[in-house]
Amino acid sequence: MRSATLVASLAAVVAATPTKSTPQKPRAVSVEPITATGNAFFKGSERFYVRGVAYQPGGSGANIDPLADPKVCLPDIKKFADLGINVVRVYSVDNSKDHKECMTALADADIYVALDANNPKYSINRADPAPSYNADYLQSVFAVIDEFIKYDNTMAFFSGNEVIHDEADTTKSARYVKATTRDMRQYIRERGYRKALVGYSAADVSTNRIQTANYFNCGTEDERSDFFAFNDYSWCDTDIVTSGWDVKVKNFTGYGLPIFLSEYGCTKNGRTFGEIEALMSDQMTPVYSGGLMYEYSMEENKFGIVQISGKDQTGNREELPEYKSLKNALSKYPAPTGDGGFTSTTASAACPTKDSNWLVDSTLLPAMPEKAKVYLSDGAGKGPGLNGPGSQWASTTSSGDAAPGSGSVDSTASPSSAAAGGFAMSPVDRAPFVISGLVAFFTLVGALAL
Repeated sequence: MRSATLVASLAAVVAATPTKSTPQKPRAVSVEPITATGNAFFKGSERFYVRGVAYQPGGSGANIDPLADPKVCLPDIKKFADLGINVVRVYSVDNSKDHKECMTALADADIYVALDANNPKYSINRADPAPSYNADYLQSVFAVIDEFIKYDNTMAFFSGNEVIHDEADTTKSARYVKATTRDMRQYIRERGYRKALVGYSAADVSTNRIQTANYFNCGTEDERSDFFAFNDYSWCDTDIVTSGWDVKVKNFTGYGLPIFLSEYGCTKNGRTFGEIEALMSDQMTPVYSGGLMYEYSMEENKFGIVQISGKDQTGNREELPEYKSLKNALSKYPAPTGDGGFTSTTASAACPTKDSNWLVDSTLLPAMPEKAKVYLSDGAGKGPGLNGPGSQWASTTSSGDAAPGSGSVDSTASPSSAAAGGFAMSPVDRAPFVISGLVAFFTLVGALAL
């Protein structure tokens, strides 16, 4: 009798042990997924322009996932619908939680989501990138994909935000961000998921802007991004020439991938959001596909258009004067009809060569860490969430692929950029320890049965 009880307990342990999984099937289609053709986005056969806002209640320091709590997201989604936006960018999402209610409400409002796959504890360390590119980091990134790919209004995943910074030395991190982009695209493909867009959100650094863009659009098809985005605060209630946007349009003409502004919204000289008029005009639509205004909620950096009360972000939503300005601009300058003069052919770029502002001296990318390759067949398992131990200082005791890092960098080029660090052990990495325990348990069962 005692042996039977132990065997039953053993069966329960085995059932809880991570095993090879099959890809999750996407939920029923509620909105048309966004695709990319040539240098533009499309919703079905209609050209799609990003007309959205950055959404991070509490600011980057709070590291809150607004899409995991309906008490936070639902009142904001009403505001989004009132504004007339079609995309929100979310910087930190908890890959251990369910997001069905918020994502469904966004889909019902015909609003798409662009997600940062990183968070402050799981990201590439721009100061010392090699050690931070490890299996624990990729497990968290892949778990974000697992959670959000099933929602058809997940438009895109960002593989990084301003990791390459204003110092030339930070360009050395480009290889690891691009490797992450490659790995994310491979994971989506190997897991049998629907096509989803993966790209990079860059800082607007004049000395290496074009090199960065070309780097993420060069190499093999597996290595190239699906789009390129950058954070641009150079329009300060001016015009397309004074802001220098006309030059940027010229420089990106013929780039061959969709380009959009992952952040815009200079706070100098007022905020009438004339950027929207320019972005929706035929001066820019042949090259650009819109942009995201930074940002929705008023935080310490003072870029918000809505004041949210309460530390838990569930209080009253007060519309600030800039709210009406953005709403009016979106209404006054709608998305153009037709194809906007886009280029229908996708084209790759030549990889930039090393110089004083671009220190990447090889086109070869780091290989995916060996222990991360199991995720391609078995899945990432349960994500570590936003409060896990982190990955930047993952050691050979867990991932087998990295040495300790040197620390994170807090300096930023735009208000959204955040630092990160830490360590985690993934479910698959824990499996060998579970198996060895089961062997010991079998031995004990055998001894007690005698």
